[in-house]
Amino acid sequence: MEYIEIQIEGLDPAISELLTAALFELGYDSFAEENGQFMAYIPFPDYDEDQLRAVLKSSFPGTEMRLISRRLEERNWNEEWERNYEPVLIQGKCLIRAPFHSPVPGVQYDLVIEPKMSFGTAHHETTSMMIGWLLDEPATGKHVLDIGCGTAVLAILAAKMGAKEVRAVDNDEWAFANAKENCLRNNVPQVHVIHGSDGSIPSGPYDIIMANINRNILMDQMSIYSRVTGAGGILYMSGFYAEDLDAITQKASEYGIHFVSSREKNRWIAAKFRK
Repeated sequence: MEYIEIQIEGLDPAISELLTAALFELGYDSFAEENGQFMAYIPFPDYDEDQLRAVLKSSFPGTEMRLISRRLEERNWNEEWERNYEPVLIQGKCLIRAPFHSPVPGVQYDLVIEPKMSFGTAHHETTSMMIGWLLDEPATGKHVLDIGCGTAVLAILAAKMGAKEVRAVDNDEWAFANAKENCLRNNVPQVHVIHGSDGSIPSGPYDIIMANINRNILMDQMSIYSRVTGAGGILYMSGFYAEDLDAITQKASEYGIHFVSSREKNRWIAAKFRK
């Protein structure tokens, strides 16, 4: 089948996941980010440039984006995707791989993640840093909440690390289905996947909360995080840039959540807070 590739330049990386979700609804079925460019692919018969531009304009008003499209020759896209998708090893002990990758002997935590739209594969800086934080956090017997779970990679890791119960919440129907699929694949029955928005976040208290979303949602939901985090509980947040850390920290402190430390990679931040 022939495909159309669109390239979008000038996109704020903070909204790339929102854009991916919007394009998925239009029929785009694969996505990539490379050298500051966002790329999406759709079968040639389904491509409608006028519809695409209308969605970009209505969904992201005031955002300047340069759109380039080109028709690609027919090829086996599953093989193409598999050839370019590599497993990720973090801290030498957590392997995130797709079902078509072979396991690595001696790895402590082996996570098999079918990424579909490539959320939560640990290739993105925020996901890899959040995994790194979680690997450093004792999870045995803990109650864990993963907000905006995507593929549920963080929830699955927490379960494999011995968490007693993990709640994973996402408001995207695709992510909800994909998260449930990945939990079954990894045999982690203590992970409960929930489809819904912030009103669907189960009451705690939680010992560990992970929220890898974006600055605006983190700020809006801070009161909820405070309410469901137990005394002394840990909150990890990511999905924002270094220049946003002060605002996030200030907002968290208003709700009794105090900054501990942060990690940075390519301007992206993953920060640790304690209630």
